[in-house]
Amino acid sequence: MKTFLTNFNPFILVLGGLFLMFSVAATADDIRTERVQFQKGKNGAVIEGSIKGYEVVDYVLNAKEGQQMNVSMATKNTATYFNILAPGENEAAMFNGSVSENQYEGKLPASGDYKVRVYMMRSAARRNEVADYRLEMMINSGN
Repeated sequence: MKTFLTNFNPFILVLGGLFLMFSVAATADDIRTERVQFQKGKNGAVIEGSIKGYEVVDYVLNAKEGQQMNVSMATKNTATYFNILAPGENEAAMFNGSVSENQYEGKLPASGDYKVRVYMMRSAARRNEVADYRLEMMINSGN
């Protein structure tokens, strides 16, 4: 009796792998990136924005290890959240807003560019909902 893999065409396996690779790459390209610069003498910024459906926005801000970061988001769309990704990270979040109710306060573990990623849960994105939001970000010296 032959197994499934012995009858499987390797060409289809290669095509499937390429499809998966390109679909993951396309997802990464769909993230809009905006660098956040605090005004001179300020330690924070407020951003008002909007996303629709599967749109994702990364707000990138530079900080140093040991500084204190505070990020909060207000939105009427209950399926809209933010995650925070540490420097060099593109997937795994150090903070997940859907678990912690869109409020982060903590000491930063490393120096570099942090991403505050705003997104909508798949259930709302699938319905192509729109979410207006107000994102407040502060970074203090940590002393």
